[in-house]
Amino acid sequence: MNTTATAIRATQIVLPGVVEPAGLQVQVRDLPAPGQGQVVLRMDATGVSFAEQQMRLGKYFDQPPFPFVPGYDVVGTVVATGAGVDRDLRGHRFAAVTKVGAWASHLIVEAADLVPVPDGVDAAAAETVVVNGVTAWQMMYRTAKVKRGNTIVVLGANGGVGSTLVQLAKHAGMKVIGTASERHHDAVRALGAIPVDYRDPNMYDRIREIAPDGVDAVFDHVGGAGLMESWKLLRKGGALVNYGSAATKDEPGNAMLPVLKLFGRLMLWNLLPNGKRAGFYNFWAGKRFRPAAFRARLAEDLTQVLRLVGAGVLTPQIAARIPLSEAASALALAESRTVLGKVVIVPES
Repeated sequence: MNTTATAIRATQIVLPGVVEPAGLQVQVRDLPAPGQGQVVLRMDATGVSFAEQQMRLGKYFDQPPFPFVPGYDVVGTVVATGAGVDRDLRGHRFAAVTKVGAWASHLIVEAADLVPVPDGVDAAAAETVVVNGVTAWQMMYRTAKVKRGNTIVVLGANGGVGSTLVQLAKHAGMKVIGTASERHHDAVRALGAIPVDYRDPNMYDRIREIAPDGVDAVFDHVGGAGLMESWKLLRKGGALVNYGSAATKDEPGNAMLPVLKLFGRLMLWNLLPNGKRAGFYNFWAGKRFRPAAFRARLAEDLTQVLRLVGAGVLTPQIAARIPLSEAASALALAESRTVLGKVVIVPES
């Protein structure tokens, strides 16, 4: 038995095809009752990530066919439960990773995917560290395996993942070099990183001046030709963690070709006898074949990140709060590359 007394009218943002941000559509529909093991979340905050920017261009790996509702992650309050779900979840706030579907006033989510948000943590603040925080945490501790005293480089230190990486690393006692446009240098410095202008044609030389003996890890979401320079920054035993290919986002043609080339390059570098490591971080690794282990790992890591937010160790960087009906403006702002932190979509006032 589910606890939905009446049908819920859900406002949702639809991506109809490869369009400019202004081409997003606002639709309203009756949400079906939650099924076995499901809940209805009232959206308290969702956000714009690089994934939605790629999906708009039809370039995100494994995205659903158009049309669909974007929205990679969400923080929301349970308002209805399906069969087999504890009714006491109603009225409580949770975070969830959805991959798609979160740009909606209400959405159906598997109860097994819910992670509690600590009392006192603002919904928008929690939203900024759902995918971004888990990505940063897992890349640092599960992939690169960095530790206190290490020196790391964060490309895009002003972004959602980048700003979280900087703060996590500083809290763990690491030296951080962060690239960003010059207008964000004061903010990046305040987060705890040494800023370097990513528009400087000698950017990598500037980094080498700061860390002449090499660095222990580079976190690179840019890919493209600069990936080799990131690899060269590493000292023996260092790790290059690539988690995107922003440099090829606007290239025409098959969206997977640049990614496949990137995979091949990373694999070949691992065969070199220099003690360095290179890898591609995949948020969804293990989801298909070990879903229970994937969920447990995600819940464990997100709980750690949310705890740090609640303790004031992590200060989520919110670039803007924009109402759901203005999601087109939110996407355009995120794609402008002018913001510090994450653009958050919130319910209508």
